[in-house]
Amino acid sequence: MGQLGTFLPFILMFAVIYLFMILPQQKKMKKEKEFESSLKVGDKIITKSGFHGKIAELTEGTAVIETMSGKLKIEKSAISMEMSMALSTKK
Repeated sequence: MGQLGTFLPFILMFAVIYLFMILPQQKKMKKEKEFESSLKVGDKIITKSGFHGKIAELTEGTAVIETMSGKLKIEKSAISMEMSMALSTKK
């Protein structure tokens, strides 16, 4: 019981950290991956840096978006999930 009593606070701390920090981050990453895989040509998006555009081409890890000033090639991970979802609900 003495050794268990010594390690119990550390075990509880790890459990709290896992529940409140690691688990939500893993869920967020999974959701972002699903969002990236659901993108298709023609979707209106906003990048994390604030560019608005429409997807013109998609490859494995990149997307070409059409903006008012031309085309940009960006990483799929640079597309903001939150802003793009907000845009799609305004349609």
